[in-house]
Amino acid sequence: MRYVSTRGTAPVLDFEGALLAGLARDGGLYVPAKWPRLGKPQWRALAGLSYAEAALHVMQPFVGAAFSRRELEQDIEAAYAGFGHRAVAPLVQLAPERWLLELFHGPTLAFKDYALQLLGRLFDRALKRRRRRVTILGATSGDTGSAAIEAFRDSPVAEIVMLHPKGRVSEVQRRQMTTVLAPNVRNVAIAGTFDDCQALVKAAFVDLAFRDAMNLSAVNSINWARVMAQTVYYAVAAVALGAPGRAVAFSVPTGNFGDVFAGYVARRMGLPVSRLMVATNRNDILARFFATGEYRSGRVSPTHSPSMDIQVASNFERLLFDLQRRDGAATARLMRSFERERRMAVARERLAEARRLFDSRAVDERATLATIARVWKENALLLDPHSAVGVAAAETMTEAPVVALATAHPAKFPDAVERATGRRPELPPRLADLLGRPERCVDLPNDLGALQAYMRDTQGRAP
Repeated sequence: MRYVSTRGTAPVLDFEGALLAGLARDGGLYVPAKWPRLGKPQWRALAGLSYAEAALHVMQPFVGAAFSRRELEQDIEAAYAGFGHRAVAPLVQLAPERWLLELFHGPTLAFKDYALQLLGRLFDRALKRRRRRVTILGATSGDTGSAAIEAFRDSPVAEIVMLHPKGRVSEVQRRQMTTVLAPNVRNVAIAGTFDDCQALVKAAFVDLAFRDAMNLSAVNSINWARVMAQTVYYAVAAVALGAPGRAVAFSVPTGNFGDVFAGYVARRMGLPVSRLMVATNRNDILARFFATGEYRSGRVSPTHSPSMDIQVASNFERLLFDLQRRDGAATARLMRSFERERRMAVARERLAEARRLFDSRAVDERATLATIARVWKENALLLDPHSAVGVAAAETMTEAPVVALATAHPAKFPDAVERATGRRPELPPRLADLLGRPERCVDLPNDLGALQAYMRDTQGRAP
């Protein structure tokens, strides 16, 4: 399996190379040179398998010869062994032909664990084989940071520097990052939004001299392996509901477009996905794109669902690449135009092509809280506000069955849940003392030079 950049000029890599590179050297994102496909018998064969067994079948075509089947199997089994539910990603029925896919049973209570617990192990294996060390630089709107830190804490081959927007993540999300005092972990609070944090990360990566001097790598959803791993739970859920014998639709709470793009990948692999609902909060750049064909960033507005408070969705570039018939030069021109003017538009026929699979809805704050209250009343289930956005958008869909992705545990956002239901969700026992643990974090301005100076000064040193 070979990987190419969405902007067309970076070196072609194998899976291991794309894993360690993260962002391509031309500023693009790596994608498979050709989408692998599974036939109906291969999808049917997933029925009755454990989550780890199904993951091996789905991911093996993307990995190719970079890791042996046994190596991949060992890392997958280890990644999901500690999840808090036997099914790993259980389905819960809300109504006839309406389901909830619970993706919060990992160590940090969010869907990011499904990819990052595996990535940590793949990184360790690849870096030890190459006798290399890396500095992982990432940005988080809330959940990626804690999941990445949990996956890489105390790693002998990687340091991790994680940026988050100061004051714009929940207290639980922040403390899941800042209370990890491992010597290889550095948390940085940036004076700005998640989009500012993400822009700093991309700027650091395209400064090739700095990138090479620091041995930078990325585990944000710009890393292809993140998307690959998230494809698995679409397959597991769809097969449980009758695929490939019938099609299944999904509603996905969406900020950076990585999770819903994993559903698109499953569809490209041959899984019968009838519809993908891109569910956003009032930061609705994606909803506006699918309505009008124009991708225009606006001002980031804080909401009850902070992990989705994003106006520049990095993984959208991967879809754009396919809509441009995989023309890297055309994709690069559009992305440069967007970076310069904060807007771009796709041709009408390209938008029509996207709409054949994707729909989108923006869910406001009032509807988010109302959905949390209604699901609690009708199903005795507590939803976090991100999951509530997905459920609310799913209620507008006519397809059946529809699976809404529950992307975080309600205890990560207790204030919003309590406001909607009067009930304050409790953290699981293993995190019960989280709010009392000591924190370690550095405040920095929204300035690339300040970030680079901090990273140079602290590389290889205990905090």
